[in-house]
Amino acid sequence: MTEAIAFDTHRFVKRLTECGFTERQAETLAEEHVALLNANLATKADIARVEARIESTKAGIETLRQETKADIARVEARIETAKADTLKWMIGAMVAQGGLIVALVKLL
Repeated sequence: MTEAIAFDTHRFVKRLTECGFTERQAETLAEEHVALLNANLATKADIARVEARIESTKAGIETLRQETKADIARVEARIETAKADTLKWMIGAMVAQGGLIVALVKLL
């Protein structure tokens, strides 16, 4: 349930009638002003709901940030493992290639 915006319709109608509006015109205008205010202005409850959603969103973003950091750490670990495996294979290939060269030189 939405809260009503405080608007002094009696004062509004009184001022309009003092300026030449008929009472019916002034009351109709006051009713429309109240309807516009209630439809288009945020109440404290509206603001509180938006703030709660923002806090909830912030918590969700923080959770995603932590999950992303953990994912990045896992990917970095896999990259380090791949680098170490590649280095082992390269050194092994270089040793084998060196041994092959030595063997071929001895044959000549």
